[in-house]
Amino acid sequence: MVLQVGEKITFERTFTREDVELFTKVSKDEGAHHITPDEQGRFVVQGLLTATLPTKVGGDYNVLARTMNFEFLRPVYSDDTIRCDVIIEQFEPDEKNRTTISTTFTCINQLGKEVLKGNFSGIIL
Repeated sequence: MVLQVGEKITFERTFTREDVELFTKVSKDEGAHHITPDEQGRFVVQGLLTATLPTKVGGDYNVLARTMNFEFLRPVYSDDTIRCDVIIEQFEPDEKNRTTISTTFTCINQLGKEVLKGNFSGIIL
């Protein structure tokens, strides 16, 4: 696997009501907005469930994360489709002969609105 600085990796996912229900059970994040639908029948997706988008990209490249920073900008609802664009900012061997990676990411909903942004860094295993 060879990644390059400046490369963009994109992943897209539509969150379902079942995703929110399962994450509620696993995380115990049982806020009313996660278990009670709004007037349109939607549930608010947990922030950390939304944050699985950039971590999925990290998992695809076997990144052992060291830092992760998230800025939650807008709510995500069940049935929203979110695109996550991860940009490689650093990709190089370190002094221990491992590969260090640093990224930035943006997550955008189907309406073109930014819902989450941040960065993560770590090493490639």
